[in-house]
Amino acid sequence: MASAKVSVVVVTCGGLAAYAVTARSSKEGKTVGIREIEAVRLPQAKHDGAFSVEKALAKRRSVRHYADEPLTLTQLSQILWAAQGITSSGIGLRSAPSAGALYPLELYVVAGKVEELPPGIYRYAPQGHALMKQADGDRRHELERAALNQAWIARAPVVLVLSAIYRRTTIKYGNRGIRYADIEAGHASENVYLQSAALGLATCAVGAFTDEAVKRVMGMGDSEAPLYIMPVGKPR
Repeated sequence: MASAKVSVVVVTCGGLAAYAVTARSSKEGKTVGIREIEAVRLPQAKHDGAFSVEKALAKRRSVRHYADEPLTLTQLSQILWAAQGITSSGIGLRSAPSAGALYPLELYVVAGKVEELPPGIYRYAPQGHALMKQADGDRRHELERAALNQAWIARAPVVLVLSAIYRRTTIKYGNRGIRYADIEAGHASENVYLQSAALGLATCAVGAFTDEAVKRVMGMGDSEAPLYIMPVGKPR
């Protein structure tokens, strides 16, 4: 089998970036595939605020009722950074601890009502603090059905989905790496709770869903396992 060399070219315009991914066969020197991925550069996240950690802990609740109001892109940016954002530019450490700094988690956004962000499914890219579009259109109701018809999920303006690619940790830690990845999802989830509380928003961690149905909605690969669904919105 011939090996393939993959190159990425980025063209930016305002807050949007088109990522052209080209794979070229090293045996024949021919281009075997080109795929453009639309990306949204997020507003810079704040690293300091007036809302204390202690107050966020006291205010944190699981909320299932949300106002019919959009999130701002700035609010979404802050929540994504809290969950998986880069906190050390030198070596790429993130806001949530990870066994061996291997970072098995993937974080998705199912956007329905977010200012300056078209409805669709996006994957968060911590390096670059950007959203990579995976699919067009409002998929909240599809995700609701995959989550055993919990209708309140689709009423949130945005829904986060956390998944794990276990091989990123099992390659070093064996089967114990599965537990480490699951633990890490808990760290990221609590960060979403606390950041939401600090922004006057709310969320609820959902584990009741059909894995294969969620994977189909989100377009996840075979090696990826969904772990959490987290609707986010202004509490009603």
